[in-house]
Amino acid sequence: MDNPFQLITDAFAADYQINLSIQGLDGSIMLTLSNSGHVVAKRMISAEQRNDPKRLKRLVQSIQFGIAIEQGHSAVAILEAMTDSDNRRLPPPISKEHAQPTMRL
Repeated sequence: MDNPFQLITDAFAADYQINLSIQGLDGSIMLTLSNSGHVVAKRMISAEQRNDPKRLKRLVQSIQFGIAIEQGHSAVAILEAMTDSDNRRLPPPISKEHAQPTMRL
């Protein structure tokens, strides 16, 4: 079985500082990703997720997707990049003048 901590490190170490801390007796861990001292993402990883390579890979992709959305990338383009094995690079973020207006509630 692959080392789950190595999978997490490989996915995020190029862009973020990674902090993994034990959260409870159940084996859950907290993943905190930061960049220049600012927290970019924080996720609880259950022991079940950590120990199941498929679930862990989906969790990593989910975190990457969330970060990319926060950075202004197009959700459709991100999903296309995630499902196209030949194209691993994300498109540039949507510029403010081309962004779709959002409705505030």
